[in-house]
Amino acid sequence: MTINRHALLAVILSAAWCCVPSAGSAEEPKRETATFGGGCYWCVEAVFQRIEGVSNVRPGFMGGRIENPTYQQVLTGRTGHVEVIQLEYNPDVVTFETLLQVFWRTHDPTTKNRQGPDVGPQYRSVVFTHTDQQRDVAQQYKRLLNRQKAFQSPIVTSIERASTFYPADADHQDYFNRNPDKQYCQAYIVPKLKKLEELFPDQLKADPANSTDAR
Repeated sequence: MTINRHALLAVILSAAWCCVPSAGSAEEPKRETATFGGGCYWCVEAVFQRIEGVSNVRPGFMGGRIENPTYQQVLTGRTGHVEVIQLEYNPDVVTFETLLQVFWRTHDPTTKNRQGPDVGPQYRSVVFTHTDQQRDVAQQYKRLLNRQKAFQSPIVTSIERASTFYPADADHQDYFNRNPDKQYCQAYIVPKLKKLEELFPDQLKADPANSTDAR
């Protein structure tokens, strides 16, 4: 059988090309999801935006009884939703255990339905877990902190299975970075960020100006 040399060359080049890695084939960093409620989501968002390995931090609502709630509906405390932040993290850079440390140390997990001036069930302390492993880690860690009496009162943070996340409106996103001089930010968010810097200096992103970047 006679083989066309041009056809054979085309087959060889095609096979070789298939074996060449493409420019976009580099392995993407791992991404897992975590969701926390610890009072006003502006505060919690600003904290986690500054943690190395965390990206795509978004404020929103979870755990309620109606679909697509508005901020004004959640504010009444009657929808069952909680103000939360949902984020992505690279477990090779920051572990879920470390995220829990940051969460529990940067708000008061012993007050039911209240954080500072924000009062109501929409401000309750909660960890919404996305996997069985997250649930087990959160439950064990909570029991450990209570046994150690890490806080003056028992932790009331609930640990619940994650449900539908409803992102907040655009004017509620990246709030502190856009409004650092507002009275609420200065009174309640700045002290949290100072505490974060004191307790977790090794977990902070190198450049706070890029706190919303994916790293």
